[in-house]
Amino acid sequence: MNEKRFWVCAAAGAALLFVAAPVHGQTKIERTAAKPIASVQGVDTFKAYCASCHGPSAKGDGPAARALAKKPADLTTITKRHGNFSPSDVEEVIRGTNDMNSHGSREMPIWGPVFDSVNNNDKALVQLRVTNLVNYLKSIQVE
Repeated sequence: MNEKRFWVCAAAGAALLFVAAPVHGQTKIERTAAKPIASVQGVDTFKAYCASCHGPSAKGDGPAARALAKKPADLTTITKRHGNFSPSDVEEVIRGTNDMNSHGSREMPIWGPVFDSVNNNDKALVQLRVTNLVNYLKSIQVE
């Protein structure tokens, strides 16, 4: 049975909805505009906008990851990799305001404009969504 799964990712500042469906043993990716979600909880934002690449468990193994040139980061090891968890640094990476020199290439989408778009440019709502996402990522760090 060909089960379709819907995932959101972003590219070049525009949100895209990836429909990942198995086709002859390979993942076919179709793109359409991303949709806003009602919840601003970090876990819900992660599932809706990040899990396509980073995976439901945030380990970099999402269904869209196979279509990417570089494997997405394991987001459960941010603290381990950097020696600490800096909420402001993580927010800068999510929003795309970090120059990424210390993080390698900028293959991860810039979510700031995407969140602005799907939240009708409501800056307070966008900030709440990003803060909750950062707090969720902090809560899933491994020892």
